[in-house]
Amino acid sequence: MPDSSERRLAIATGNPGKLAEYEDLLAGLGWVLIPCDTGVAETGATYEANARLKAEAAAAASGLPALGDDSGLEVEGLGGFPGLHSARVAPTQPERLAILAQRLAGQPRPWRARFVCWVALAVPGRPTRTFAGEVEGEIVPEPVGEGGFGYDPVFLVPELGQTYAQMGREAKHRFSHRTRAVRRLIDSGALTEPL
Repeated sequence: MPDSSERRLAIATGNPGKLAEYEDLLAGLGWVLIPCDTGVAETGATYEANARLKAEAAAAASGLPALGDDSGLEVEGLGGFPGLHSARVAPTQPERLAILAQRLAGQPRPWRARFVCWVALAVPGRPTRTFAGEVEGEIVPEPVGEGGFGYDPVFLVPELGQTYAQMGREAKHRFSHRTRAVRRLIDSGALTEPL
């Protein structure tokens, strides 16, 4: 039986890698994170809209305050592809990376890109609040590193000379687009207010 004094926060995801990131990013704030995969369709026209959809669905399903996010990789030379559909251009990570490599073949390097993340906080009975973060980088031709998920093995942070997948968790949290969005959420005081 959960302790009635526990502050519980639903995280709108079924992705264990994303849940682990949130556990690290929100450590020390006194929240118990509850995964809540609502399976809501990402029908929004923007990352912000999709983050809202997920957070609001998780809040409605759980009755708890909930965080949802949407993020994507935008490659400059490909007009922002894969962008809003980053996770849906193919069913598996290897297929997504192969499609990206195929589209970049023949394009002049460096392949500049950015990761974008919007985080939404939905609290039942209150307006949903949103926060954004992004990180500039480059795409490398071959996956490098064992960590992370999604496009992490091909996204290079030039100032470190490493892909997200090469970084340890602590380093990734310093340079992550999700970290930057969550930091803005934390700095707003939204997670320390009575929810």
